[in-house]
Amino acid sequence: MDYKTYMCTICGFIYDEQEGYPAGGIPAGTKWEDIPADWTCPQCGASKEEFELTEL
Repeated sequence: MDYKTYMCTICGFIYDEQEGYPAGGIPAGTKWEDIPADWTCPQCGASKEEFELTEL
């Protein structure tokens, strides 16, 4: 499976689809499009729209 990473343009938090965000209830392997639209950055509270696809 091809996993992607997304970065918050406000604080730099990285969401990695392969790792998920278990501390926030998002299991490993969760695709970006499957995260709820009202999800916010766990570090700065920015909206999901503030994230950009990024290459690590």
